[in-house]
Amino acid sequence: MLNWSNQFNICCFLDSQSYPSLHKSYECVAGIGVQAFFKPGDDFFNHLSQFYATTDDWIFGHFSYDLKNRIEGLVSTHPDHVGYPEAFLFIPQVVLTLAEDKLTIGSVGDDPGTIYKQIMEAKPMASLEENVALLPRLSREAYIDHVNLIKKRILRGDCYEINFCQEFYSVGTAVNPISLYRELVTLSPNPFSAFYKLNELTLMCASPERYLKKTGSHLISQPIKGTLKRTSFANDDVSIEQSRLLNNAKERSENVMIVDLVRNDLSKICREGSVKVDELFGLYTFPHLYQMISTISGDLQEGTDLSDMLRATFPMGSMTGAPKRKVMEIIEEYENSRRGLYSGTVGYITPEKDFDFNVVIRSLMYNQQTRYLSCMAGSAITYQSNAEQEYDECLLKVDAIKKVLTRQHFSN
Repeated sequence: MLNWSNQFNICCFLDSQSYPSLHKSYECVAGIGVQAFFKPGDDFFNHLSQFYATTDDWIFGHFSYDLKNRIEGLVSTHPDHVGYPEAFLFIPQVVLTLAEDKLTIGSVGDDPGTIYKQIMEAKPMASLEENVALLPRLSREAYIDHVNLIKKRILRGDCYEINFCQEFYSVGTAVNPISLYRELVTLSPNPFSAFYKLNELTLMCASPERYLKKTGSHLISQPIKGTLKRTSFANDDVSIEQSRLLNNAKERSENVMIVDLVRNDLSKICREGSVKVDELFGLYTFPHLYQMISTISGDLQEGTDLSDMLRATFPMGSMTGAPKRKVMEIIEEYENSRRGLYSGTVGYITPEKDFDFNVVIRSLMYNQQTRYLSCMAGSAITYQSNAEQEYDECLLKVDAIKKVLTRQHFSN
C-alpha cells in the first residue's frame, strides 16, 4: 500500500503499526491523489468551516504549528527551513482502509480491482546508501543556558510549564524518504505513524501521540507528558522501570498541568459537565521509551464545527505548556527555528465528519527541492527541571531517527 501510494505527488499514509488501542478505528488508512483541496486564505476559519460542512467525502491533510498565529494573534519570525504551508487539506482520488485482514478501496474513476492488482505488484524504490549526520541548531551549552533562563521566567510567574524544542538538521542531503520511513517505523513502531507526501515535501513520522479524535459528538485527547528510557525487556524489569516513571514527582506534575490545560480547552466546546479524565498517568510501553499518557474526553455542544474545535484546542497543550498563549510567546523568544509542521498535526476526516489527528513528533521532514532534512525534539521545562537532563531527553527522543540515518544501508 505504501509503495503504491508513493507513486503519487500527494498522499497521506497513516499506520497504527498494529499497536493495541481501545480507541483505534483502523489498522491503516490512506488518502492518495487529489480531487479538490483547501489551502489557507485571508478568511481562513470561515473558508475552513465551509469546506468541512460541504464536503461529504474523505479529507486528509495537516495543520502546522504556525496556525497558532491566526488563533492567538501571534507572529513567527524565525526562518522556515522546510517550507510546509500553514495548512493543507485534500479530498483524495483513492482511499484505502485496512482493518485486520480486510482492505477496502474507494476510488473516483479507477476500478478498485485494478487498484488492488497495482498495489499487490507495487515495488519499493531503490534506497540510497548515504550516511546522514544531523547537526544541532543549538549547542548543548546554548540549550542549557536557554533552559535556565526559562526557569527564571517560571520563577517570575510568567508561566508554569513550557515545551522547549530544538532542531537537528542536514543541508544538501539526498535521501529516499520512503526507505527512511520504513526503517524508522521498523525500529520505532508507534501508533500514530505517518508518511505524508505533499509534492516536494515529505513527512516521515513515528509519533506515539494523539492530538484529537472525534466519534459522533464525542471527543478524546491523549496528551503525553512523562518520559523514561527503556533499558530492559524482561517483564519484572519493565514493571520496576514503569514504577520509576509513575513515582517521579516532576513527571507527574508535568502531566497534571497538561491534563488541566486540555480539560480547560475541551470545556470551551463541550457540553457542561461532560469533560472528564478517563485515564490519569497511564503508563505505556514503546520500543525505546516509557511514556505517561492521560486521556481526557467530552461531548461536543451542538453546532460545533472543525474551526471551533481548532480554535479551542490547537496547538495541543503537550507541545506548548501553560498558560498556552503566554508560553507560545516565550517559545518564540528562545527557540531559533520555525516549527512548521513539527508539533502540528496530520490526520483524516471521514464522510461522517469523524476524525483522528496525531501530534507530529519523532519525525523527519524533508524538502526534496532544497535537500533540507529536519528533525526537532523538545521536553517540558518546569522549575524543577535539570537543564542537562532535559537536553539528554531531547537526544533520547531523536535516538531512533539518528540510528536510521547513520546506517550504511536502508533495507527494502
